[in-house]
Amino acid sequence: MQKNETYFFALGGLEEVGKNTYCVEHEDNILLIDAGVMFPEDDSPGVDYIVPDYSYLVENQSKIKGLLITHGHEDHIGGLPFLLQNVEIPTIYAPRLAAAFIRHKLAEFKIKAKVDIIEIDHDSLLEIGCFKVSCFNVTHSIPDSLGFAIDTPNGRIVTTGDFKMDLTPVGKDLDYEKITKLSSEGIDLLVADSTNAEVEGYSISESAVVDSIHDVFRNAKGRLIVATFASNVHRIQQIIEASVLFRRKIMLFGRSMDKAVNIGREIGYIKCPDNYLISPEAAKTLRPDEILIFCTGTQGEPMAALSRIAFGQHRQIKLMPGDTVVFSSSPIPGNTASVNKVINQITRSGVNVLTNSVLSNIHASGHAYTDELKMMLKLMKPKYFAPIHGEYRMLKLHTLIAKEIGMQDDHLFVLANGKVLALKDGKVYESKKIVHTDDIYVDGNDITGLSTAVIKDRKILASEGLVAVLVSIDPKNNRLLSKPAILSRGFIYIKERTDLIIEAEKTVNAALEELLSKERVSFSAIKNTIKTSMTSFLYSKTRRNPMIIPVIMSKRNEAEDSYKFVQKENTPKPRRRTTKKVEAN
Repeated sequence: MQKNETYFFALGGLEEVGKNTYCVEHEDNILLIDAGVMFPEDDSPGVDYIVPDYSYLVENQSKIKGLLITHGHEDHIGGLPFLLQNVEIPTIYAPRLAAAFIRHKLAEFKIKAKVDIIEIDHDSLLEIGCFKVSCFNVTHSIPDSLGFAIDTPNGRIVTTGDFKMDLTPVGKDLDYEKITKLSSEGIDLLVADSTNAEVEGYSISESAVVDSIHDVFRNAKGRLIVATFASNVHRIQQIIEASVLFRRKIMLFGRSMDKAVNIGREIGYIKCPDNYLISPEAAKTLRPDEILIFCTGTQGEPMAALSRIAFGQHRQIKLMPGDTVVFSSSPIPGNTASVNKVINQITRSGVNVLTNSVLSNIHASGHAYTDELKMMLKLMKPKYFAPIHGEYRMLKLHTLIAKEIGMQDDHLFVLANGKVLALKDGKVYESKKIVHTDDIYVDGNDITGLSTAVIKDRKILASEGLVAVLVSIDPKNNRLLSKPAILSRGFIYIKERTDLIIEAEKTVNAALEELLSKERVSFSAIKNTIKTSMTSFLYSKTRRNPMIIPVIMSKRNEAEDSYKFVQKENTPKPRRRTTKKVEAN
């Protein structure tokens, strides 16, 4: 009997950093790998999260057999509350720390769906549907990070998860022995982290950061304010240990920092004496050089603790001369401008700011540099390779690295979200199958999300402003009751451009009179005529496209049924000689 193809594709995580959600599909079996979220940049106003479109999973709900989690970073688990509101996941398989984060996250979002969470480690062997999965340790910036080898009916797929090759790690070593064994058995398709494919050489060891952190503590004369990723548990522990060594009491600011420290202490990954964690009130009795403020906000997020401190919006902490602010992180691609904005604001306050540099190794990336990527490819020796987890240029560079070590062009694939690789009897090729993918913008915790059209409207309002056109119509006689009136917000200053407003009013008036000369006119036709005529006119005069909002007021009476005007919208029962105002979105 001929076997069907096995598919590998991404709903998120390709040509972007974040939103990692990968799928392996064979016949009636779908195995998910990670369920990440991406945080918006400045060009997505009002958006809290960006998650993948899960419609393919909704349509294929019965095929879903389980979800594998590589580690506990938000770009790998942050989409779970939204995923679980769309589809039922029979079982989530996650390493210990990630499982703790997931349980807390589901409780925080008040997810009622019952889901079985099974903790796994590097020794776990799993049978999930038609797939057999083995796990191996990888070194990353968070404990309990795993890679997976997935045996499918058509061959073996290996994913590294996020990794680096750190010979002196703070946590567990990369599982070189198991990787070598997988390689000797044969790997048909390798998919691997590409985040630092642009950075030459080898990454700095996490243990090397300790000395730099101690130097910072030794030289700081006033309060220390340290910002780092809340999920970087290794770094948090290093800084706590330095605080104890240099006798600085610790204040935590930021919900995610509180959560990470509390969960880390509960499961034993973070160790801190109780008397070293203090409240802002207790800090008032201490000298500045006895205080460490630990907070979130390394990526310039407007509502994070560090941003509010920088701009004087924090209720409990104000910057003072003599403070030292430490960014123990590097900007995620796309966040540089936001981070620089916060750094500049802090510097204006007369505060010393330390960022990662060649002179001060206060941060070590958790992602492999080019030489480490080469080494992983050498160890794995895959037949076929597809880079994941990175923007397009990163994916492309990763394939060039694979080519450098001898892989053939036709065995390398640069995919986009929704593009599908097929495996058949150990051979890998691009499939004609296409999976629908899109970005879903989430405002608050509402999984229904915002459509792309809503985000487009917000961007237009932010950059172009709006123009409202008010029109009064007698639908019985198909005529305008008065000339159109135009209002503008954020587009032009009306008092200085009365000539433009008058000409625009004449343009709309002429377009509507021509339309109303016809025997039957619909509400949507009036709305479209206003939008079309105004858009064309304003662009020709200003080369700008503001949002056009028609506001139509129609005169109504008891003889509604005899009107030539056709109102398509549902309206209340008309009363004698009333005027109803209808606003068109």
